[in-house]
Amino acid sequence: MVELIPESCTARLDPLKIFGREAPLQVDLGCGDGAFLFTLAAQMPEKNFLGIERLAGRVEKACRKAARIDNMRVLHFETAYAVRSLLPERSVETFHLLFPDPWPKRRHHRRRMVTTDFLRTIWAALEENGILRIATDHLDYFTRILRLAGESNLFAFMPPNGENDFPASAFEKKFASSGARIYRLGLRKVSPVM
Repeated sequence: MVELIPESCTARLDPLKIFGREAPLQVDLGCGDGAFLFTLAAQMPEKNFLGIERLAGRVEKACRKAARIDNMRVLHFETAYAVRSLLPERSVETFHLLFPDPWPKRRHHRRRMVTTDFLRTIWAALEENGILRIATDHLDYFTRILRLAGESNLFAFMPPNGENDFPASAFEKKFASSGARIYRLGLRKVSPVM
């Protein structure tokens, strides 16, 4: 089954049970139609891939792609809750957060996904030296993410990857074709300095 139906909305997921094998886990936060995740899963069959998406139509499209490959599953859930409450601690090798809604109006900034609390929950779910990859076309949001990450003692900034290191998501293709600049950030989990 490619759409993951949790046994409980509060119990931690069991990646071994979900995928039927132990393998490094990568998670796409807001996986959309699953095109990016499907391409990544096809390129790295030795790893497991989980897409989390809250919109039913997108989940359906992602599930159709996941049905064609063994190492991809899709979870129909609100992303921040899934990371905080469903993913086991130290279980994720890499998170991909690609083009989260920037909520550009100032009065909507509180709805933005990347907050200090969100970074803490990502840190808890990442394995030792795990990675959070972020891409956005919105400079103001990118600047805020940089500030929050810089103020945190949970992550180290990574040198930028080349643009061709990962497949382009649907949003990236759309924004790049319109000439928008893409801002990228890699954060590596570190032990906090007390």
